[in-house]
Amino acid sequence: MILRARIVLPVSQPPIENGAVEITGGRIRAVGAWAPLEASGKARVVDLGEVILLPGLINAHCHLDYTDMAGLLPPPRNFTDWIHLMIEAKAQWEHPEYERSWRNGARMLLASGTTTVADIEAVPALLPAAWNATPLRVFSYLEMTGIRARRQPREVLQEALDTIASLRHARCRALLSPHAPYSTLPELLRLSARAARQKKLWLTTHVAESEPEFEMFVHGRGTLYDWLKRNERDMADCGLGSPIAHLARTGMLGERLLAVHANTLARGDAALLGQSGTPVAHCPRSHEYFRHPPFLWQRLVKAGVNLCLGTDSLATVRKGGRKLPDLSMFEEMRTLADREPDLPPMEILRMATINGARALGQAGRLGEFSPSALADLIAIPFTAKGSTAVDFVVQFSGPVSASMIGGQWAIEPR
Repeated sequence: MILRARIVLPVSQPPIENGAVEITGGRIRAVGAWAPLEASGKARVVDLGEVILLPGLINAHCHLDYTDMAGLLPPPRNFTDWIHLMIEAKAQWEHPEYERSWRNGARMLLASGTTTVADIEAVPALLPAAWNATPLRVFSYLEMTGIRARRQPREVLQEALDTIASLRHARCRALLSPHAPYSTLPELLRLSARAARQKKLWLTTHVAESEPEFEMFVHGRGTLYDWLKRNERDMADCGLGSPIAHLARTGMLGERLLAVHANTLARGDAALLGQSGTPVAHCPRSHEYFRHPPFLWQRLVKAGVNLCLGTDSLATVRKGGRKLPDLSMFEEMRTLADREPDLPPMEILRMATINGARALGQAGRLGEFSPSALADLIAIPFTAKGSTAVDFVVQFSGPVSASMIGGQWAIEPR
């Protein structure tokens, strides 16, 4: 199959006017100008017309389980208050609510251009049925805590590893997610890091998300510290340094860990992340919802950190008037561009594609058009004048006009 488009945007190379992508066996065989590719063989031609054809977007951090909580929780005064609200909301739900919410979120992502999602799975019983209900590539990171349930770290980890071993899928896989340094014990972090190395698994965790978390680990005080202490968490790991430094002490940092948020950084934290090769997922609308301090992207980039983008959950996205928000990587790109005018649009697009692929261990396979990469791609209508293709993509709003995953149409071209 050869797909022709007004503009092909490979991400890994400059945009191609009147371009084409040749696909064989679910992979990309060639990318280039339309006329030479058209004459190169007898492949079936699909002319997509006035569109930009680009790699499918990679959502590096999401909570599909909580999609239907959109608009349910008003922005709180502080992060600790939000945790209380979230615990109360989750207590009202059972399996059917989570299942419906997960599938609604998957549909939103597909319609808005995501083809691969790194999802935090709090209800593993949804799998693999949820995987089978969507054409998305899903990396389901199994959430682990154990604090409130008084469970031992080895027990928590072994249960997750047993679940991973029981799940087999051609397109999706299960991985490990110690929830956050504040909601786990150091032993669970150490054991998870060791298991990831031994079994060649990938990890993700929320870290340095909020000022109360930072205060808890750096100073051994604050609202989060007090609440967790009342819940009988062992607080001996507090007052010893930043949350990022805490991950370094437990052996978590490294290219197999995707650190989510990294909003509150101490001096030296960016260097720790960069030197260890730990990527960071930024969630612009969630960041805005909590009114976190400005995201220190320049410090992280200077330290060599691979930055990617995620949507987080709709429980942490503000409503636009009466309209409930959707899960959309385009919305995240546009929000980031509006808040950070010095961040080049091409870098924002890379954060939503090629950088996310690297963070998930999929470099060269996803997030770019290059020979042998998987044929995951999307098309968006492009009729604008006076706008570059990259600027148009970053500011795009609306459903995609086509989506392909592994060489198969997930959304047929309109």
